[in-house]
Amino acid sequence: QVQVEESGGGSVEAGGSLRLSCAASGSTFSIHAISWYRQAPGKQRELVASITSGGSTNYEDSVKDRFTISQNNAENMVYLQMNSLKPEDTAVYYCHALWYLNLEAWGQGTLVTVSS
Repeated sequence: QVQVEESGGGSVEAGGSLRLSCAASGSTFSIHAISWYRQAPGKQRELVASITSGGSTNYEDSVKDRFTISQNNAENMVYLQMNSLKPEDTAVYYCHALWYLNLEAWGQGTLVTVSS
């Protein structure tokens, strides 16, 4: 079975940094893409950043130049380095992994709280 696990959430003051990790495991097939989503209270879930196995990245406009997504393909690990955090970044962050052959899985989420 495939599994996705996030870690690294916590509480930080505005302007601080956090590094989220996403571990995808359980499949012999290669991962096509891993994405970070977030959902704040009363808000819809939104795509924050994504990275493909080839290294192509995509960012939501509000996090560009502050967040960096990176990967370790050998370990099927993806990281989201979040700098200059703002209170509006407060949300539950979810990792989503997409393998080839349309196999996919969601993590359970990790909470990020940014105080002013």
